[in-house]
Amino acid sequence: MADTHGAAVRYDSVQKSYDGEMLVVKNLNLDIAPGEFLTMLGPSGSGKTTCLMMLAGFEPATHGEIYLDNRPINNVPPHKRGIGMVFQNYALFPHMTVAENLAFPLQVRGMSKADQETRIKRALEMVELGSFGSRRPAQLSGGQQQRVAVARALVFDPELVLMDEPLGALDKQLREQMQYEIKHIHENLGVTVVYVTHDQTEALTMSDRVAVFNDGIIQQLSTPDVLYEAPQNSFVAQFIGENNKLNGLVTAVDDGACAVEVSGGVKLKADPVNIAGVGTNTTLSLRPERVELQPADEMDNMVDGRVEELIYLGDHIRVRMNVAGNDEFIVKVRNRGERNKLAEGETVRIGWAASDCKALDAVA
Repeated sequence: MADTHGAAVRYDSVQKSYDGEMLVVKNLNLDIAPGEFLTMLGPSGSGKTTCLMMLAGFEPATHGEIYLDNRPINNVPPHKRGIGMVFQNYALFPHMTVAENLAFPLQVRGMSKADQETRIKRALEMVELGSFGSRRPAQLSGGQQQRVAVARALVFDPELVLMDEPLGALDKQLREQMQYEIKHIHENLGVTVVYVTHDQTEALTMSDRVAVFNDGIIQQLSTPDVLYEAPQNSFVAQFIGENNKLNGLVTAVDDGACAVEVSGGVKLKADPVNIAGVGTNTTLSLRPERVELQPADEMDNMVDGRVEELIYLGDHIRVRMNVAGNDEFIVKVRNRGERNKLAEGETVRIGWAASDCKALDAVA
């Protein structure tokens, strides 16, 4: 990463309650490295935005301490923390031009006019809006307004930038474009970014690491590839990407693998990631792209499934099947330009490797 100079962040046993009884954030311990892009990902009400607001200073922690470069900041007001912020609704001043919006955080820091002009020019060029300084927000598209918001958060050279669902109001194509632009800006500046979203694709695309929240607790903190390939529990497996699940009973554990009996007496082999032992219930997690349709060679797991529905999606065919009592079992078949020979109602053989099938905690 180029010119990493971002701030280090540490949450030390942080808790948050709004009513004095129910904890929205439960004993959070989290270290964020200088220059890291860390995403807090989770469903609504999971505690991720509250964690960001406590770091920004807009919400007080009920218990514990937050550190910025090893300096406790619980009692430091928001405007003295030196943090850049980007919100979903942009929060631009409508009566000001783009340049005036960017000048505002520089003026409150007492910078000279010359320094302001230099920084504004550089920040606008960074987001490819160099000629838009004289326009007002109402004259810009949603994507352009969001770029201005990013530029304003970066214009005073903060070491830490917080982004709260910044792309949520954009359409799909523009959102994907902005994901890459923010990622590249981060790589070029080396600033620390803490990003909040409920969009798992966004998190996987942009982040160095992702903290998956649920019920006020980090369920897993990993790099995007580990999060997707090796979920540690059923919540993470179901929340990150598309996933097939089969409920069953652990019948044996041997040499790094386990045997699981699922509906209809079907016996499968799996990777025992999070199980209590023989005789206990488990939920098997299997990515649709890891299943082979009518495999040419014998695989660890071979079962029959009935084709329920075929959906053409351009680059692949989405095959919904009934497998071991689960009629929402999905197989993704790559589109190689051949005519699809499957038919609804047909029974076909499918297979997958035991290592791709994760035995996790049981869910309904």
